[in-house]
Amino acid sequence: MSAGAAPWSVYLARCADGTLYCGIARDVAARIAAHDAGRGARYTRGRGPLVVVATRRFRAKGTALRVEAAVKRLPRATKLALASGAASLEPIVRRARAAAARARRA
Repeated sequence: MSAGAAPWSVYLARCADGTLYCGIARDVAARIAAHDAGRGARYTRGRGPLVVVATRRFRAKGTALRVEAAVKRLPRATKLALASGAASLEPIVRRARAAAARARRA
C-alpha cells in the first residue's frame, strides 16, 4: 500500500427493516451516506437508514473483496453473531489470505 492510499474496509450494516448488508469501501461513513441517499447498492435502496454494526480494515482490496464474498455466503445467524461481537471474522480472514497466497503462487 502506498503511503497516501487509504485502506479498504469490509463493513456489515443493519438496514431499517432488520436485514444485514455487507460491502467494502475506503470511506465507510461516506459509503453509508450514499446508501442512505439511495445512491448505494440496489439492495439498500428503500431499506435505510443503515447502521454499521461491524467493520474490519485491510490493506489490499483483493483481500477485502474475498472477505466480503465469504461474509455474504454466511448464514444469517452467523452474520448476526458477527454483528453482536459473539463471532470473529478472523477465520474468514485467514482463509481469504490463504486463497490470495495460493493465487499469487499459481
